[in-house]
Amino acid sequence: MIADKIKLKIRGIVGEGNVLDSELDRFVYSYDSSFVPLLPANNPELVVRPLTTEEVSRVMAVACEEGIPVTPRGAASGRTGGSVPLQGGISLALDRMTQIVELDEKNMMVTAEAGVRTFDLYNHCAARGLFYPPDPASWKFSTIGGNVAENAGGMRAVKYGVTSDYVMGLEVVLADGAILQTGGKAIKNVTGYDLKGLFTGSEGTLGIITRALLRLIPMPKRRGTLQIMFGALDEGCATVYQLLQAGILPAAAEIMDRFCLEAVARRQRTDLAENTGACLIIEIDGEDDGDISTQTKRIETHARDCGATSFQAAGSAEESDGLWAIRRGLSSAVAALAPDRIGEDISVPRDAFPEVVRRIGIIAEKYGLAIAVYGHAGDGNLHPSILCDLGNPEEAKKVHQAVDEIFAAALALGGTLSGEHGIGITKRPYIAQALGETGLKTMKAIKQALDPKGILNPGKIWRGNEIHAQDR
Repeated sequence: MIADKIKLKIRGIVGEGNVLDSELDRFVYSYDSSFVPLLPANNPELVVRPLTTEEVSRVMAVACEEGIPVTPRGAASGRTGGSVPLQGGISLALDRMTQIVELDEKNMMVTAEAGVRTFDLYNHCAARGLFYPPDPASWKFSTIGGNVAENAGGMRAVKYGVTSDYVMGLEVVLADGAILQTGGKAIKNVTGYDLKGLFTGSEGTLGIITRALLRLIPMPKRRGTLQIMFGALDEGCATVYQLLQAGILPAAAEIMDRFCLEAVARRQRTDLAENTGACLIIEIDGEDDGDISTQTKRIETHARDCGATSFQAAGSAEESDGLWAIRRGLSSAVAALAPDRIGEDISVPRDAFPEVVRRIGIIAEKYGLAIAVYGHAGDGNLHPSILCDLGNPEEAKKVHQAVDEIFAAALALGGTLSGEHGIGITKRPYIAQALGETGLKTMKAIKQALDPKGILNPGKIWRGNEIHAQDR
């Protein structure tokens, strides 16, 4: 338990109104957007909402001295339980740190505090003709600190990469309260270890990210949206493969199977052609309308060669929104089909995308489960969603067995456990299988060096400071 005198000390750092300890407040900070069950044991003892890096530093110094677990939290939009406080302690919410500190147009970089929403940063830069590409699905409410901590991706990753491709520097508060400045505006920098790379994707287990220096690029002048229907998922995957081989690099290439399309059609009360087995949504960008037109014609040629049954190109922003409606309404439409939905995140080499989908289909049939498949076809990242009733013990057992086999399929095809959601709690049983014992020992050594007391986001990635080949 956190003693009253410690609570008083923390209130003196961040202010009376920014330390919450009522039962309701603590419950609100006990869960995120994952499927981790709501448990009283996951309630933090204290919610602390600092405003500045200095306040974070002073809070961490107290936590380190007293051995209090600290779980960093942004918008809690994570899908693997990363901001769930498994050991009570402090939930350190950075949502008040919302300053865009500097937009450096000459160097095309922006500095933002951890609590800045991704969408707000995008709009701030876009107003000056600069482009911050990472666009996780939660970008309207997810925060920059969380994006960096999870190395968030998004639909534009096929052309523009993920968050780590834009991180130039970080300000990080370490476990003992020390403030680390790493990276900078110099494009070339090989002075020592790449510490900014180390903290990017570390899920709050090595330090608290309080500011990020991010690289920008010029905003594309024109965009186009294409919606292509196919008789089978393989045809859509083959189209993306052909485009990339032909040197056509779409900004986004999203694919959905028939199960997904039926769910959206039911929600939107529209008809779906019987010969439709998959949908591919493609976004392209370029310098002018002629560039967009040329890309569109080339893409249509490849799509028709691969068996496309229909091809639509948006003629306006409104039409673009209409074509994207299938993808944007997908998650809620699929979730409405069952009491529970277990959404996973695996990544495989691009050419293995059709094969892993086939294997997922076999798994679904084996366990008698409905599994919707959609994802980022351009970069091999897909999201199988298992529709189920976890209140049924027999079905819950089948779901866990299916998840085991889905991860095994991804690894067998040269893939990995997560493309953009991280490990957190939900994937830690599989980490040894993915990385091997030597990989885990190396990670443990880094964790031990930076967080010797094990107070930073304990229980994430692996259990505490221990390494288990079978972490159950």
